[in-house]
Amino acid sequence: QLQLVESGGGLVQPGGSLRLSCAASGFTSDYDATGWFRQAPGKEREGVSCISTSSGLTNYADSVKGRFTISRDNAKNTVYLQMNSLKPEDTAVYYCAAGVLYDGSYWYIPTLYDYWGQGTQVTVAS
Repeated sequence: QLQLVESGGGLVQPGGSLRLSCAASGFTSDYDATGWFRQAPGKEREGVSCISTSSGLTNYADSVKGRFTISRDNAKNTVYLQMNSLKPEDTAVYYCAAGVLYDGSYWYIPTLYDYWGQGTQVTVAS
C-alpha cells in the first residue's frame, strides 16, 4: 500500500503563488508516476501535471504550462507543484496520485493511477 498526503493549499489572490506538496509513504518503490489533478465544483477531475520518478520526465496541461512547475525529491519521497501567476479558474481541490507505470501520452487519465491523496483546497480570489 502507498499513502499520499497533500499539503500547501490555501487562499491566494490572483497573480499569487502557492506550492503544493505530496508526501508518499509505504511501498514507495512500487510506483513511477506521480500526477497532480484538480476538480472544481460541478466539473470533472482534470490532469494538471505529471512526473516520472525514474526519468524525471514531466507533462503539463495546456492551461498551466508556463505557470506551474512539477518537481520531485526522491530522497524525501515528495513531489511538489509550484503554482505561479494563479488565476481564479485555478480554484479547485487538488489531488496527488501515484501510478505504477508512467505514460507520457495518457498521463492525464485518472484511471491510470492506483493511489490517491485526500486533496487540498486551492482558492484564488481577491
